[in-house]
Amino acid sequence: MLYRTAGQFKTSYRADQALFPVRQDALLLGVILVLAWVVFPLTASEFAFQTLLIPILIYSLAALGLNILTGYAGQLSLGTGAFMGVGAYACYKLVTIFPWMNPILAILLSGVFSAGIGVMFGIPSLRIKGFYLAIATLAAQFFLVWLFEKWPWLYNYNASGAIQVPNLDMGPLIVAGPLSESLTKYYVVLAIVTLLTVVCINLTRGNLGRMWKATRDMDIAAELIGINLMKSKLLAFAISSYIVGVAGAMFVFLWRGAAEPNLFDIALSFQILFIAIIGGLGSILGNYLGAILIVGLPVVLNSVPDLVGLDIKSATLEHINIMIIGALIIFFLIVEPHGLARLWGLIREKLLVWPFPH
Repeated sequence: MLYRTAGQFKTSYRADQALFPVRQDALLLGVILVLAWVVFPLTASEFAFQTLLIPILIYSLAALGLNILTGYAGQLSLGTGAFMGVGAYACYKLVTIFPWMNPILAILLSGVFSAGIGVMFGIPSLRIKGFYLAIATLAAQFFLVWLFEKWPWLYNYNASGAIQVPNLDMGPLIVAGPLSESLTKYYVVLAIVTLLTVVCINLTRGNLGRMWKATRDMDIAAELIGINLMKSKLLAFAISSYIVGVAGAMFVFLWRGAAEPNLFDIALSFQILFIAIIGGLGSILGNYLGAILIVGLPVVLNSVPDLVGLDIKSATLEHINIMIIGALIIFFLIVEPHGLARLWGLIREKLLVWPFPH
């Protein structure tokens, strides 16, 4: 079988703890990267870029940011949509105040503002946790969306109250705006998502990741063995909010093209949370699997009636989509709380020992 590991010996602790202890995992990742960087850009249509590829990457990054906070550090948050909004509005102000700024740099810097706001609203986590912390982040959600609407300076006093993405260029390439091409935006999104994913993998596998996991599993015991809970929790809020803020900036500048305050309401926060839950909390891979399912499911549902010759209204399809997502959440919470990432882990374990029983 493809996952036969005969002849792959480990002679040191470093080799045993490598990122890819099984050679086939590295080969599988290589295939995925070739598909993402070469095959999809050459074969995908405009529809595929706008409805599947770009939103899957952006939602995956947003779920990754939430997973850092909730899955690894154990701090519940219901304000992800608002922190995405902070990143989007910060990026808008950066490119309008400094029109000469590199757009990719502006997107990366926008996460800094989101991180600052995240730390501010993360301070209550030093005294409260669980359901009460979730309520505190929910308050941040409503307050920030209200601020986006009531502070005209954020949207440059536009009469519509919305932010419009201007044409942003990098030399001969127009990266964002009405004149930008989907292929260019896809490559920018893919590069940023790849970079931040690599950073998160290294963070979660290092000392900081172990500190977060100890805080998540039992914070009192973690404090007794010398872990600084204030540092652990606030770093989790800062890094999580930074990633979510960058995702929010790309959400508007490299996909939507415009945004109103209600775009970042509680529904977006729950959508990101659903991706993290279905994909698997405490997993890097799960964010991508969950985003593929959540983003791809409506596309599949909309295409099924045409394939089978049924006349189903779009509103009905939307309701069916919501029902399926709700059923999936209940299923994974009961049957497999670690989500799609754990299911892939089980399949991988079966492949490692096939055809022998496990």
